Amino acid sequence: MNPSINMDLASSSITHCSSSSLFFFSFKHPQSSMKRTRSRSLNFQSMKRLVVNASARDRGVELPVVEVDKEKPKRRRFQVFQGYPTPSGATARDGGINFAIFSSNAISATLCLITLSDLEKDRVTEQISLNPLTNKTGDVWHIFLKGDFQDMLYGYKFDGNFAPEEGHYYDSSQILLDPYAKAVISREKFGVSGLDGNCWPQMACMVPSSDDKFDWEGDLPLNYPQKDLIIYEMHVRGFTQHESSKTRFPGTYLGVAEKLDHLEELGVNCIELMPCHEFNELENYSYNSISGDYKVNFWGYSTISYFSPMIRYSAAGNCNCGRDAINEVKVLVREAHKRGIEVLMDVVFNHTAEGNEKGPILSFRGVDNSVYYMLAPKGEFYNYSGCGNTFNCNHPVVRKFILDCLRYWVTEFHVDGFRFDLASILTRGSSLWDAVNVYGSPIEGDLLTMGTPLSCPPLIDMMSNDPILRGVKLIAEAWDAGGLYQVGTFPHWGLWSEWNGKYRDIVRQFIKGTDGFSGAFAECLCGSPNLYQEGARKPWNSINFVCAHDGFTLADLVTYNDKHNLANGEDNNDGENHNNSWNCGQEGEFAITSVKKLRKRQMRNFFLCLMVSQGVPMIYMGDEYGHSKGGNNNTYCHDNYINYFQWDKKEESSSDFFRFCCLMAKFRKECESLGLNNFPTAERLQWHGHFPGRPDWSDSSRFVAFTLIDSVKQEIYIAFNTSHLPVTISLPERPGYRWEPLADTSKPAPYDFLSDDLPPRDVAIKQYSHFLDANLYPMLSYSSIILLLKPEDSP
Repeated sequence: MNPSINMDLASSSITHCSSSSLFFFSFKHPQSSMKRTRSRSLNFQSMKRLVVNASARDRGVELPVVEVDKEKPKRRRFQVFQGYPTPSGATARDGGINFAIFSSNAISATLCLITLSDLEKDRVTEQISLNPLTNKTGDVWHIFLKGDFQDMLYGYKFDGNFAPEEGHYYDSSQILLDPYAKAVISREKFGVSGLDGNCWPQMACMVPSSDDKFDWEGDLPLNYPQKDLIIYEMHVRGFTQHESSKTRFPGTYLGVAEKLDHLEELGVNCIELMPCHEFNELENYSYNSISGDYKVNFWGYSTISYFSPMIRYSAAGNCNCGRDAINEVKVLVREAHKRGIEVLMDVVFNHTAEGNEKGPILSFRGVDNSVYYMLAPKGEFYNYSGCGNTFNCNHPVVRKFILDCLRYWVTEFHVDGFRFDLASILTRGSSLWDAVNVYGSPIEGDLLTMGTPLSCPPLIDMMSNDPILRGVKLIAEAWDAGGLYQVGTFPHWGLWSEWNGKYRDIVRQFIKGTDGFSGAFAECLCGSPNLYQEGARKPWNSINFVCAHDGFTLADLVTYNDKHNLANGEDNNDGENHNNSWNCGQEGEFAITSVKKLRKRQMRNFFLCLMVSQGVPMIYMGDEYGHSKGGNNNTYCHDNYINYFQWDKKEESSSDFFRFCCLMAKFRKECESLGLNNFPTAERLQWHGHFPGRPDWSDSSRFVAFTLIDSVKQEIYIAFNTSHLPVTISLPERPGYRWEPLADTSKPAPYDFLSDDLPPRDVAIKQYSHFLDANLYPMLSYSSIILLLKPEDSP
């Protein structure tokens, strides 16, 4: 692939575009959406073609084509050649386009060329049959064309045995997407159906061009050590779609680029984008009588095409056959890097949008179903993903596909790493798993069956040792829907980090005041050495989070004891029932003043804990201002204010919780001891209780305190009192020094964090002096503090 794409984007012949100024380049903006219906059968004039073989070494010789049309001769617009079996996909080379696609079980293949205008009318512009003698090498079908590809798209038809019980779903009436397609064109507007309400109009693939270029302006990887990251999980559309965002292109990649200053202010240096591969948000489109609107797949965990960015997240839409959309993603990455922010992608290689046997035939299923999916002996789909099918990740062909895809996003889009959804599926044995197939010889006692967890899965091995991928961040959601839970045990090669679900659960339990978690909470503060140290891993292998897209927001975590998912239209039966939440005394948003104050205190406790824990903190979008989803812990289907970042509310809280979050993130970055490369030892860390050096690890303990030696701050004292009772604690004696308060979550803003620029800071510190002179500090119930050691003679 060419490393750059031309910024002088050509106008499209099918969409009506007007020039708009975008940051540093111009593109054509769509004014109207395309409407089309899905074609189940296409009528073509009877035609007979004779393709004459050409030498494999003489690729430049045109293959003579004889066309017999009973009605009227038609001149072919393309010169046709034998082509090359590599690389996979459509590739611009030698003045033409090479098409190559794997299918081991098809008996015939047809390349379908479709202009943008014909796609709108559900017509195929031209079909070219591939001769299995001349256009097939091994299991790869290929062809090379020269001609005019302006506004041209493509797809494939494969014929073969339609026998689901044998794992085959060949249907020659279906136009299929190339798994390696770099952009997929179909509906143009997010949430808008096709003609006559069709949610699945025909899709087609972009034909690449040798003229594609992009000005990266010297962009290079930031290559932050993972221990230094503060990750922000975000949804591209949800981040700026709310009217209060006031962006020029709301709900798009460019909209996110416009709001990067907010993330920089927050202190984030890494964003994790929820799925941005092409998916169909209307796959389960239905009217929701509870909310009075329509349910969509808002989150996007249902991939159609892994190489293609989500076109409907772009301002350009289908303009320039998707090339403009590709450029918008690159602009986002480039602009994020300029602000010192890395970009990670949430990828979903555990299943696809094709679902089970009742699902649509879009791409993988029609190309070679038995290769791409895990199948039972009678063709049934294994469902370790909980979404109908399971991607056959450790099959040799599929793992090559995944590696090619990840390399493409790193080299072509400059992304800095990946978070793998339900990553435990990547460790399961494939439908071809046996010792002979993988190692070339049998292994005594090898009785592995399909889906068996592998201690050394080939895909993870190859990714971990790939010269490109081993240099980026690799993060596993180390569980799947089939019950395989690998937090702390995911195969890692010293590189992989994990979403630490145990950190989330333990921190929630301790901070809400549940007995029996003080020792486990202390492990979390140290980076979970109980999970990672034995495997020679590091604190940064733990991605610490309290909230994520799936589950309660931070504000809802302290507002609701129970989920309130009626708006999903499923009678409150969906979503997790065990949230480890606490409403602080009253259920719901409307509560008395004392309850509201306690909720704010608890939110500060959670955020402070996240920022002072060893490992890598991850913040969920909107938590920095207290976004609420009304107690809904499964908002996958809502394209509305429930999932939108509400910028007006963020501004309202800018002097309150948002300020606290910004200052805590800044403090973490300033401290050498918060974000260690190794687990802290007794030389650096000392545990305390109500009295110095006397920690209480009993089941009834709700107090944890520790001091950290820090080369920048000298020494830090941090304590958590999650009891319903206040306590006055004794501080460690440090002759010649005094303890000075920095953060106290029991105090209202701005006294919750005594920053240097706070005008009444000196007055506030003096209010503590009668306690601190006696080496004491009063802590209210459900509060946490940070104290810094200062020389007695310092101002």
